[in-house]
Amino acid sequence: MIPLLMALAAAQAAAPAPAAAGPAEARLRSCTALARSNPAQALEAAAAWQAEGGGADARQCLALAYVALERWSDAATIFEQSAHDADLAQDPRRADLRVQAGNSWLAAGDAERAIAAFGAALATTNLTDQLRGEVHLDRARALVQLGNMAGARQDLDRALQLVPSDPMAWYLSAGLARRENNLTRAQSDIQRAMQLAPDNADVALLAGTIAGLAGNMAEAERLYRQVAQGAPDSEAGRAARASLETLREVEVPAPQPPQPAATTPPAPPQPQPQSR
Repeated sequence: MIPLLMALAAAQAAAPAPAAAGPAEARLRSCTALARSNPAQALEAAAAWQAEGGGADARQCLALAYVALERWSDAATIFEQSAHDADLAQDPRRADLRVQAGNSWLAAGDAERAIAAFGAALATTNLTDQLRGEVHLDRARALVQLGNMAGARQDLDRALQLVPSDPMAWYLSAGLARRENNLTRAQSDIQRAMQLAPDNADVALLAGTIAGLAGNMAEAERLYRQVAQGAPDSEAGRAARASLETLREVEVPAPQPPQPAATTPPAPPQPQPQSR
């Protein structure tokens, strides 16, 4: 999430609005770099810039500092304010600012506001196909959070048309197909993701789960072991180890309680000789 927002900001700094002055562009570039390395200091710098009348660029610097500090709601609010100002100024950065707002709302757990921001971004005409595809992916994630699987499927299918070389598009599509109980599509899509990102732990983990659902337990175990050994300290690695333990519990029969040793019945009493 943070790398995506920072990448968008870097792209904006590299292509400033026509009305932006050279010094403001340089200051935004500097602020973006500072937000990566020292977000607390960037927050102070952005506040000072705003006090000087820095306008939209200063607000963007402030939002990026909030992003780096994972203060998602604050960041989303500032991005939306900047997008509103950009609308009034016909600033071409307005679409990117709404994308940043949407991702920040999504990180804050507010899927409804995220969907609204992503929809506003998609309604603009200056998004590249690459970024438009990524926005469809993000909106699909928000729709899944709200339980709107049909809407999420529409967004994912559109994203696959726009960014077919993005492994995350196929990964998310496979995950949704699994939720839809469409195992055939889940298998097909996760295979595409594996081809595009063979070393991605999250992709391999989902591939293992889908293999297990298809009854291929040997392949599931192989993939879980690959993730557990290749990314042991990651969330995916921990999940893979837990899945391996589950596989072992299924494969190894539970120990039976010890049975009592068989006892030999006592011999019947022998007849005693009768006295004469």
